[in-house]
Formats: sequence, C-alpha cells, structure tokens
Amino acid sequence: MSVSSSLSDPARLATGEALVPPARLRPACPDDLDALVALENAAFEADRISRRSFRNLLGSRSAALLVMEGEGAQAPLAGYAAILFRAGTALARLYSIAVAQSARGQGAGRALLKAAENAAFERDRIALRLEVREDNEKATALYRSEGYRPIGRYLDYYADHMPALRFEKTLRGEHAVETGVPYYEQSTDFTCGACCLMMAMARDVPGFVMSPVAEIRLWREATTIFMMSGPGGCEPYGLAVAAHEAGLGAEIHVSEAGDLFLEGVRSPEKQVVMGLAQEDFRTRAEAYAIPVFIRPFTIEDIRKAIGEGATAIVLVSGYHMFGKKVPHWILVHGDDGRHLIVHDPWVEDTRGETVADAASLPIPYVAFDRIARFGKIGLRAAVFLKKRAA
Repeated sequence: MSVSSSLSDPARLATGEALVPPARLRPACPDDLDALVALENAAFEADRISRRSFRNLLGSRSAALLVMEGEGAQAPLAGYAAILFRAGTALARLYSIAVAQSARGQGAGRALLKAAENAAFERDRIALRLEVREDNEKATALYRSEGYRPIGRYLDYYADHMPALRFEKTLRGEHAVETGVPYYEQSTDFTCGACCLMMAMARDVPGFVMSPVAEIRLWREATTIFMMSGPGGCEPYGLAVAAHEAGLGAEIHVSEAGDLFLEGVRSPEKQVVMGLAQEDFRTRAEAYAIPVFIRPFTIEDIRKAIGEGATAIVLVSGYHMFGKKVPHWILVHGDDGRHLIVHDPWVEDTRGETVADAASLPIPYVAFDRIARFGKIGLRAAVFLKKRAA
C-alpha cells in the first residue's frame, strides 16, 4: 500500500478543510534536497534540520521522509514529514513536520500527519510519538484533534529555551500500556543498570526520588569493579543485592553459574578483582536468601513476572540498541500481548534521539528474545523486582 493511499478518504480530514489530493504526497528523493532545505529555512527560525541531516534522512533505513508537492515552479514543495524508526522496536517518532506558508490552512499539515501515521503503521509500529513547542497552539490543537494524548513535558528543550510538549498516538491495539514506572535517562556511559534499578524503585519504594546522586550511589553498590582504566558495569547479583538493601524483593536469573563478563577482559589482574567482587555479591545474595535460577529465562518468564506486577532489569546487547558491542541493561515494565514495554536509559542523542525514543519502547517478543543475550556464549541475565512483602 502506498503511503498516501488512505488519504483519499475525506472523512480523515477535519470538516471544512480542503482535501489534499493523494497524488501530491510521495516519498522524498535526493532531487528534493534543495527544496527541503529551502522549505526548512522558510518555516523555522531556529532548531532547523541541516542540509547534511536531510541527506542522512534520505539515505537512512531507519527513517522515512515524505513530501507534499507544491503547485507551480515557485513552490516545488508544500510540506514534508520526517519519521524515525528505532531499530528492534515497534515505536515511531515524528521527527519534524513543516508546511509552506502558501499551503497553510488547506489541510496540508493534517494530510502530512496522516501520511506519517500510515508510514508508521505499515512498518508495524504500534504508536507514533512527537514533540511540539509549548507555544505552538495550532499544532497542539491539530494533534489533540487527531487523537494524540499528552505524555510529558521537557523544560528548556528548544534553542530559545521554550519547553516542548510530548504527545503519543496508539496506532494498533485499544490503548497504551500504563504501568506507573517513570523514566530516567542515564547521565554517564556506564550507569544503565543503576538507572534501571532507580526507575523500578521510583514506583515501588515509598519516598524514593530519582537523582544523579542516587544513580551513582546505586552504581557503586552494584558494580563489579572500578579501576584506573575506566568504570565497570553492574552485574546481576550486585543489582539484586542493591535492590534488596533498598527495600525491593529480587530474583536472579542467569544462564551461567560463576563469574560473568570475564571473557572480554584481557587483564588477568582485573579478572581476579572482578571475580572477587562477584564472589562477594553471590555470598551476600545467598545471605539475603535471594532466589537464584541458573537457566536461561524465557519470554514467558518475563511476561508472568510483569503480569504479577514486577519489573525486570534485563541484559541486552548494546549493538542491537545503539550499535555498540557492549553489555547494556534495560528495564521491562509492561506487556501488551505482542510486545514487552521497556525503558532504555540510554538516549542516542548523536542520532537525534530524545527521551521519546527511549521511554516505554514496545519491543516485539521475537525481537526481544534475540537481543536479550550477550557475548559469544549468549549470556542471559535478568533481575526480577517487586514490592517487598510486608
């Protein structure tokens, strides 16, 4: 189905607005680059997409760039919509949308929005998210009229310090999954595990407040080692011990017994110290009577835990999330029957991502099963967390 095919239904546009002919909507091509840059510069005074970024969008497999053709040689493009698709997830984000001055008030913005939704739907995305300037009342009214719901607010988001409003629209299913687990973006390259623990604690430990100080404290309590060569990461026993000491119930699931993450460490001295740190975590976990399951967890294990009100800190390969072959922790906090809903504490801002691309990501079961392992041995590791029984 073409991107614009469903736009031929006048019922999909607001009453009283002119219907934009579907033939004027199409995917952008390299020949549109000059016109896209000109439209961007005319539509926005700041926070503009650069020529280089437009070129990257045109060639990216994780993006779609749609254009609306103008009428006449003086107006080659009436508008565009740029959509980003985060790999391995069922989420899309409306990165930018612009309408030429000559095309405003004719239904162009609404038609482009519908085209963006269609593009997301055709890639099996279940939701489309976007950000908009808080003072852009017309755009906000458009999104609300099309069924978008507010999901957050960013302070000091734009170049002139204007806040941004976040909106989301569910494209598949009856409603979005709400779990009450807040999102927190990691402030360092190495505190993903601590941030996942913080997010779980923010919902299930009364009085706990997420902060950079708490992030570093929890990392110190759950990490394997810190040496001059650089910081180490959290490991499952350490996360479980830190969670228990913070007031949560914890359950450890690992596919391998003994020391973890040593195969990628070249220094024998560091291997010894890491082994000692992990031995201490295992001893403390045993003393706290934290359940340990030495077997690969399954998707059904996670779904069962989520269904009982738990969350799960799960080890994944960073390669599948942001292109780096490093161990990475994400927090599973929801399940919609087709996808596990996760908070990824890492935001890849070098790719133009925001929190909207990392919070409450719906990941299909099959994709999650593929990414939830690390290293040559395919290590599976997770810590299931829940409120401590009274």
